[in-house]
Amino acid sequence: MKLFIILILSIFTLSCNSQDKKENANDLDSPTQETSNVQIGEYVTSVYEDTYGHLWFGTLQKGIAKYDGEQLKYFTKKDGLPSDRVTSVTQDGYGAYWFNTGEGLSRFDGILFTNYRVKDDDFGSNTISSLLIDSNNQFWVGTWGGVYKFDGKNFTPFQLPVPEIEAPTIKDTKKWITEIREDIEGNIWFARDGYGACKYDGQSFTHYLKKDGFLSNNIMEVVMDDDGGVWFGSRVSEQDDPDPTKRTGKGGINKLSNDRIISFPEIDALSNDSVYEIYKATSGDIWVCTQRNGVYQYNGETFKHYPVPISVMGMTYDQRGMLWLAGAGGLYRIDQNSNIINVTVNGPWK
Repeated sequence: MKLFIILILSIFTLSCNSQDKKENANDLDSPTQETSNVQIGEYVTSVYEDTYGHLWFGTLQKGIAKYDGEQLKYFTKKDGLPSDRVTSVTQDGYGAYWFNTGEGLSRFDGILFTNYRVKDDDFGSNTISSLLIDSNNQFWVGTWGGVYKFDGKNFTPFQLPVPEIEAPTIKDTKKWITEIREDIEGNIWFARDGYGACKYDGQSFTHYLKKDGFLSNNIMEVVMDDDGGVWFGSRVSEQDDPDPTKRTGKGGINKLSNDRIISFPEIDALSNDSVYEIYKATSGDIWVCTQRNGVYQYNGETFKHYPVPISVMGMTYDQRGMLWLAGAGGLYRIDQNSNIINVTVNGPWK
């Protein structure tokens, strides 16, 4: 079994059988069939709203799905994608779409797919986990094999220094770059599985680790808030232990503010659960998605809990004020009345 599948399984504590089997026998060729209980995907990895108001959903087994306000359409390898595992969607300044896939980076101009492999015969580097198009239009590509810069044709390795850590990370994920972000000052931040977070100011690197105050060195997410703070989501690295009795440890959220790393121990789920997604809304609110305890909305003073029944991997508000949540188990949304709604292939979409 490939490394990508193994880690996804460990993250979401699902059995090997549930991943290896094909999706529901009613899998859609056309989403207009009478299959109201069929999920968008068993694993919906991301949700993205483009400049036209269309919603895109990445999946691990069914390619990319697009909802244009009228119908749901899937794009798969049959249409030109290099892989049916799509983990994220980004739209560039020219309107083209970029998909992170299990077989490299894919560009879609609305008609044709153009695919780019990082390296031949290198599963880790071709498994794309993060893409940042920075303020200088530089493409930063995070993979399971490290960081690359991309100029539209070629990938150039960008070497991150390896900090000293208290305990070694597992071998299979030590090069996994889980997220790349740019802050308001132009610094580039890298989240790393096992080596904390790293800030690059264009000349030097600054590392932030468990010994500095993080709950875990296995950082899954980094997000900047409107007050200059930086939020980090981490996973419980002990879940990798082959002994089930030893799969407990710290994970959750930390915030870097005024050179201090703070935690939120007053809410157990934010210090003793894995967090794979943090989302900053245009309102400035911070949304935190835990693995086993739903999601939390932080308004700058208090946390509000929503018992969403999936492990969330992606989140976004649409132009109508609906909050969409993609994860292991399907697609949900939270409406303006705080109702939590499962959205299947037949909706409800509105």
